[in-house]
Amino acid sequence: MGSIHIREFRYPQDLTAVIRLWQSIEKGIHLGRSDEPAEIQKKLQRDSDLFLVAELDNKIIGSVIGGFDGRRGLIYHLAVAASFRGQGIGSRLMDEVQARLRSKGCLKCYLLVTLDNQDAMEYYEHHGWQHMDGVKLYGKELS
Repeated sequence: MGSIHIREFRYPQDLTAVIRLWQSIEKGIHLGRSDEPAEIQKKLQRDSDLFLVAELDNKIIGSVIGGFDGRRGLIYHLAVAASFRGQGIGSRLMDEVQARLRSKGCLKCYLLVTLDNQDAMEYYEHHGWQHMDGVKLYGKELS
């Protein structure tokens, strides 16, 4: 077995493998319109350096997407294949995306966790993320 390499997502070469990874995640990642190829391409036009994958022997085993609007950062779709969890891959992906956000001047970052994903809540809290009391999340489909 080779070593795990963190690198930037490549479109379109990585798309199928990353979508399969996301679909394999038991809970927490719900694919929607923003995960369609055209939407992924729009994301890559903005900050492709914040879409990372973990690769082992030319196979994608993890991913994370970061976003930065010039003021705040957001983390999306942290995913590690089930057979590779517990080896620090998610932490390596998160460390790298956070370092890249900091280098852009990002001072604060957010992420969303679905209510059914207690494991993710515990993971993030263990890594210094704090639950935000006093806020309520709203969303709206724009088209």
